[in-house]
Amino acid sequence: MHSTPIFQIDAFSATTFGGNPAAVCPLDKWLSDEQLLNIAAENNLSETAFYVKHAEHYAIRWFTPAVEVDLCGHATLAAAYVIHHFEEPSQQQITFHSQRSGYLHVNVVDGLFALDFPTDQIEKTDLTDLLIEATNARPIEAYRGKTDYMLVFSSEKEIAELIPNLQLMKEIDARGIIVTARGDNQDFVSRFFGPAVGVDEDPVCGSAHSTLIPYWSQKLGKQTLTARQLSKRGGELYCAHQKDRVEIAGRAALYLRGEIFLPEY
Repeated sequence: MHSTPIFQIDAFSATTFGGNPAAVCPLDKWLSDEQLLNIAAENNLSETAFYVKHAEHYAIRWFTPAVEVDLCGHATLAAAYVIHHFEEPSQQQITFHSQRSGYLHVNVVDGLFALDFPTDQIEKTDLTDLLIEATNARPIEAYRGKTDYMLVFSSEKEIAELIPNLQLMKEIDARGIIVTARGDNQDFVSRFFGPAVGVDEDPVCGSAHSTLIPYWSQKLGKQTLTARQLSKRGGELYCAHQKDRVEIAGRAALYLRGEIFLPEY
């Protein structure tokens, strides 16, 4: 029997029971893809991050309960929290490398974890019947990024009260559907639905902000922005657009620290 540490971190929240919970599993070496997916499914959180330490960086991968994904913001923030608090507390910049998304840096400043992610390349697309019928409100614009669709609505109230058609969303060829509008008290608000990858609604989706930030930066004529995800748990994000990169910053809180036990590998 082999044991490995596990942490559960509430990302994009200063306190537990807010933001987006992610599991983090530090590993000595990679397990098989089947084992990684089994662990993520057992955790039954929107994301589990696994990392292996190398000389100059941490190799990282992310899994939902159903699939491996190309990029995950809140689980990267959670992994950086674990490294900063339990492995290298003096480290103010933590570098990850993903085979799917390249190098990702997280800077730690006064309790904020700032993710440095690539900017998504988005293109305006037609409002198809499928996209219109995916929710109970009518979007005013639609965009397609690398992995997601983004639907823009007229008001924060529409986002807060929006009801997704999750079965219909599964038919859309995308990781997920981002819905967004200008905020009443923040620059913009959003929600994220990913039933096709086993996540009906992600409480706070960091990677979706690589799509949201360039759109709202251009729309509002601002380089730095504040954002809130309007899920039941909610989450606060501090954002900046830097041409081909975006900065997505937030706080995090430790909920759980323990061990999981696996067959020998």
